[in-house]
Amino acid sequence: MESGKMELIRIGADDAEELWKMQVEAFTSLYEKYQDTDTSPATEKIDKVQMRLNQSFTYFYFIVVDGEKVGAIRVVDKKEEGKAKRISPIFIMDQHRNNGYSQKAMKLIEEIHGISNWELDTILQEEGNCYLYEKMGYRKTGRMEKINERMTLVFYRKL
Repeated sequence: MESGKMELIRIGADDAEELWKMQVEAFTSLYEKYQDTDTSPATEKIDKVQMRLNQSFTYFYFIVVDGEKVGAIRVVDKKEEGKAKRISPIFIMDQHRNNGYSQKAMKLIEEIHGISNWELDTILQEEGNCYLYEKMGYRKTGRMEKINERMTLVFYRKL
């Protein structure tokens, strides 16, 4: 398991390029596997990342362990009664995967934004992702969206 101290550091517009480069790198292997050109964070242009960083309801954080940025997480929280908060995306850089960082980052996010009323989606074919979210208390909603022959998105909710 991880050894170091984790913190979430809010990302500002000045960090857009660094965030974008990390996101492209982190999602490239999934893009190569699924060829989901229209939906992959690996194919997004930097202006889409900049636009999100400027949204009043978007909270983007670097996931930092022992001072090193190991990934990032975005929370969409419109702070409206009854409106679910959304994680989209969360990623850990290849060299830092399988250390429990996603799970720990999600727990820290819940400490900041509240433990209930969350939603997210992930790739059905990525069993490790599905396992992680189910372990974290997320349940499949029954909604699925076929992106292409290789890939289907599955939607989750945590009440």
